[in-house]
Amino acid sequence: MEEEIKKVVEVLNLGGTILYPTDTIWGIGCDATNYRAAEKVYKLKGRMPQKSLIVLIESVEKLRDYVDEVPEMAIDLIESLTDPLTIIYPAARGLAKNVMANDQTIAVRIPRDEFCQKLLKAFGKPITSTSANLSGEPSPLSFSKISQEIIQGVDYVVSHNQKKVNRSKVSTIVRINKGGDIQILRN
Repeated sequence: MEEEIKKVVEVLNLGGTILYPTDTIWGIGCDATNYRAAEKVYKLKGRMPQKSLIVLIESVEKLRDYVDEVPEMAIDLIESLTDPLTIIYPAARGLAKNVMANDQTIAVRIPRDEFCQKLLKAFGKPITSTSANLSGEPSPLSFSKISQEIIQGVDYVVSHNQKKVNRSKVSTIVRINKGGDIQILRN
């Protein structure tokens, strides 16, 4: 796993795109601070740039580098829920403009998955995580269900977990508004 992570970090540092297993499904990733890399992801998926991307961040401590405020309620949710949780935070910063929504919000997940954690620690920056499918098509639950167009369109395909079938449940998505109110968008 260590050699693979080194290669992935090299590709990300060069502004490349990756196809990788996440804590939910297979994802297309890039350096979430690199505008041009994120453009490649949108183009590959055929996704409208107005639809922001989810980013993976390794920890609450790192999260504080990219959002103005991490409410105590968010920390409680992250620490207590065992299923994958994506939280939309207001006032994102330090990320590529095309990764954030037009209103400066950002959707962030802190994965517990060992591969994702090691990758995020080695890279040191957030990585985008959008499903490995063309926009509008179903999300693939296994590597074998990913289209050749996606596989051939990325700069690097991670070999880790290619035989594993992922869980069918996507992450829960909640929005935390400036006053600390929580809104469940997807469960």
